[in-house]
Amino acid sequence: MRVSASGPGDNALQRRLGTLDTVVLGLGSMIGAGIFVALAPAAAAAGTGLLIGLALAAVVACCNAMSSAWLAARYPSSGGTYVYGRERLGPFWGHTAGWSFIVGKTASCAAMALTIGHYAWPAHAIAVAVASVVALTAISYAGVQKSALLTRVIVAVVLAVLAMVVVLALGSGDADAARLAGGGTSFYGVLQAAGLLFFAFAGYARIATLGEEVRDPARTIPRAVMLALGITLVVYAAVAVAVLAQLGSDRLAAAGAPLSEAVRAAGFAGLVPVVSAGAAIGALGALLALLLGVSRTTLAMARDRHLPHPLAAVHPHHGTPYRAELAVGAVVAVVTALVDLRAAIGFSSFGVLLYYAIANASALTLGRRVLPTVGLIGCLTLAFTLPLSSVLSGAAVVCVGMVTYAVQARRAKR
Repeated sequence: MRVSASGPGDNALQRRLGTLDTVVLGLGSMIGAGIFVALAPAAAAAGTGLLIGLALAAVVACCNAMSSAWLAARYPSSGGTYVYGRERLGPFWGHTAGWSFIVGKTASCAAMALTIGHYAWPAHAIAVAVASVVALTAISYAGVQKSALLTRVIVAVVLAVLAMVVVLALGSGDADAARLAGGGTSFYGVLQAAGLLFFAFAGYARIATLGEEVRDPARTIPRAVMLALGITLVVYAAVAVAVLAQLGSDRLAAAGAPLSEAVRAAGFAGLVPVVSAGAAIGALGALLALLLGVSRTTLAMARDRHLPHPLAAVHPHHGTPYRAELAVGAVVAVVTALVDLRAAIGFSSFGVLLYYAIANASALTLGRRVLPTVGLIGCLTLAFTLPLSSVLSGAAVVCVGMVTYAVQARRAKR
């Protein structure tokens, strides 16, 4: 079986990240996305079944995390499931995974950038969003260690804000545990909510795609994946219960800024700006980690000439895939100026769920059975129960990638 395309030489990345920085990068890409964006549409889909959807998304995420950790320890190279699918299932599935990741996470980047704009300066949301993409692209260009340091600060601030929200929402006299069980739901609605909330749990993919920059990857990657995911699960559960108990499912579904609304309803309107700042900072951290992950997958695909080969260059001083980072930043900036926030979430979830379906299928070839099987079935089920517009648009773009690979493969045989 062919080894990873990466290795010593000018295009090899430097192993600079330890367990702590790797966990923080994973937290930065997860915490913020679901808390500040996906809770409201999930409540609209499932009512109080939101909590069941959260648990279901967590189960699928855990299966995916373990499959990703096993594979990343075996193949500690930039590219994540693009590499795993290629090595375990064949080039077609590797390409499909990489393509699904890039298009899905480009939409995620746009969603996070727009979240920054809407919370930081609603009157000029798009301009702020695009400026955020440009600024964070420059930071990642300068080196992943600087990115990890900034993400550590961001995660600490966001966790403090989320803790404040939980204490205020649950500590007020208006919080009612009965709201956790009231309101209608359906099995389909629960599945759709789980698919939307899965958008928030996908940050451990950033750990896998940074595999070539992690020290002692066989030990560090599995530990970092489970630590980051475990912390995120606890945070998400606490915040979801607190906000739902304060607002109820109907009011939560209608809220444009659920956490701010929960604090306001608890009688602490003066602290709403603090929550808004935390939301913007959380989205900033998620966007930074997402840009890192997409650029590393772009690097891996460019190495194999599935994307333009010049994108495989690594900066001689900073040790970063600078051309891939600049290209990804430019595309994300354009998409950010054009897309709708909620549509971006659904589109992203579809692409990322397909990406993880291939990761689980790859893990099955390692001799693992139970968790990869549950993860594979779960990913496909959640992907195809998302809103119809997300399924159709996502499937169309993934098919474009498949056709592109088929044409490239046919030309290569001539």
